[in-house]
Amino acid sequence: MTTSSADHRSPVPERREQAAGQPAVAAALEELYRGFEQALLVPLWTEIGDLMPDHPQPAAVPHLWRWRQLRALAAQAGQLVPVGRGGERRAIALANPGLGGRPFATPTLWAAVQYLMPGEDAPEHRHTQHAFRFVIEGDGVWTVVGGDPVAMRRGDFLPQAGWNWHAHRNASAEPMAWIDGLDIPFQYLTGTQFFESGRDRVSDAERGTPARSRAERLWGHPGLRPLAADAQPATPGSPLLAYRWEHTDRALADQLTLEAEGLGGTVEPGHAAVRFTDPATGADVLPTIRAEMHRVARGTQTAPARETGSSVWQVFDGSGTITVGDKAWAVTRGDLFVVPSWQPFSARSEASASDSDSGALDLFRFSDSPVFEAVGLSRAQTEGKQDWP
Repeated sequence: MTTSSADHRSPVPERREQAAGQPAVAAALEELYRGFEQALLVPLWTEIGDLMPDHPQPAAVPHLWRWRQLRALAAQAGQLVPVGRGGERRAIALANPGLGGRPFATPTLWAAVQYLMPGEDAPEHRHTQHAFRFVIEGDGVWTVVGGDPVAMRRGDFLPQAGWNWHAHRNASAEPMAWIDGLDIPFQYLTGTQFFESGRDRVSDAERGTPARSRAERLWGHPGLRPLAADAQPATPGSPLLAYRWEHTDRALADQLTLEAEGLGGTVEPGHAAVRFTDPATGADVLPTIRAEMHRVARGTQTAPARETGSSVWQVFDGSGTITVGDKAWAVTRGDLFVVPSWQPFSARSEASASDSDSGALDLFRFSDSPVFEAVGLSRAQTEGKQDWP
């Protein structure tokens, strides 16, 4: 059965205001607009201010979620909500207050707390959405990706490209919480998502607890790529399933040491940063998600910077003050916040040895930058440079 515009009611009633540059409101204009509504047409002259503003006007807003509260609510959910089918991983999504109640951190990015009780198995599934896990505290959980058990420990970044089978199991006597990041909103918006359930429980062979996964043994050697045909990635995204904290920590510390020696190496004074990349291509670790780690030395204030696209940040260690647009928050370990498109971001470190293992403010960041770069819409500005107005 076919439908026509007469079968639908216009979701966008026409505006009929008298305004500068707009046609005079009259009976003939009313009739024209009713015709537009019936035909599901919208004249650009009534909408151009919203559709084509002078600069990005994102619906998402700067917002902060406190880890202490998130952790407590996740623990409560652990007692009440099953982890199996129907509970789907017991994931608790961040909902940006500017996005109408959708479980989206930004228009393109999903961030959620996942909580696994001792001895629990999160059932296997796969989806086209690209994903990662970042561990803010604890250990004892193994994620099993394509039959490969991968240990999850504090500070580890674990990417997993879309359409790979994966499950989780907690082999410890303690519950564990971590952050999931996915491109769910992006794929929801573009209508490209697929999902498939797998086994309720991984096999005995997959229930081992190796210190190093098969992926790490093949791809975890700096500057070295395996040549075996069966070692090559089958899907887009990094074949290395775990980026260990000890390597990230050392890279950040070395940058600040080089700066202290007068040899550069930091993105700005007192601000070290690294990006997680695909060892097979050198590109971003996932096709739609960029992930980075930043270390801001005590007393350092980063220069305000903004870019098209959005990002989600988590305080891994330390304390400080975060400014996003016209919002400012004092933050501590675990707190999460959102930086919407074209909103200036700056961080001031107030960390010390009392609240940070590194003595600095360590920040984990993920963004949708690969998407905007791929379609030529990436733009960035930093205060103090010629491109800042």
